[in-house]
Amino acid sequence: MSEPSAPPGYESFLVGRARVVAHASVAAAVRGAMSGATLHEWASRQPGARGMQGRATAWSATMPGGIEVVVRHSRHGGMLAPLTGDLFLTPTRAPAELRAAQRLAKAGVPTAEVLAYAIYPAMGPLVRSDVMTRLLRGTALPEAWQAAPEGRQALVGAVTRLLSSLRRAGALHPDLNARNVLVLDGAGAPTAAVLDVDRVAFGTAGDIVLAKRNARRLIMSMSKPGFGLGLNDESRRIVRTIMDGAEAG
Repeated sequence: MSEPSAPPGYESFLVGRARVVAHASVAAAVRGAMSGATLHEWASRQPGARGMQGRATAWSATMPGGIEVVVRHSRHGGMLAPLTGDLFLTPTRAPAELRAAQRLAKAGVPTAEVLAYAIYPAMGPLVRSDVMTRLLRGTALPEAWQAAPEGRQALVGAVTRLLSSLRRAGALHPDLNARNVLVLDGAGAPTAAVLDVDRVAFGTAGDIVLAKRNARRLIMSMSKPGFGLGLNDESRRIVRTIMDGAEAG
């Protein structure tokens, strides 16, 4: 495989047969980490590594120099996931995730910075990939919602601000759900960040149609059993607030 292109501030290189793009601040550390291991394997072996459950286990680890990261092995979701597993057509979604994360951040949307990705040949045009992001400390929206029944109005405010920022960016997140919203740690009014942006598409900034689609997907997720957003008057008010906030962005 040929070396991938890299945006400004990033380096592209080969480690064995793996194609790697890494931010200049971690490029040397990534090279060292991948000596005899994939990025995901390296992260899982680090002292104090912590597993995070999603489609597959992602691992938090600390790079030399103290940069805290999360490394995720890319896998398909949906009905065909048992067949497609972790195999993607080259170049995978990793380059798109880097571009989307950079564009979102530039537009003021809180999201995780993509520090590196690695693409590994599998068979023919099929490859596997790992993505490394900077660790964001926080709590997934479902857990934050359940833990703070008296603070839910503040969480609704954080969600509406996030949706408004997505609208201003003209971003459509087809996988937006409550687990892809992280309530960041910190004092003051809560801030919500959006995760798993590899399939985010961009249209016209301020597009109300995109804003409504994002809001409806998130509300649908929040309305599922186990979250706590039911069919009572309070829940209807919350839904209306979220929709109004997204549309007003």
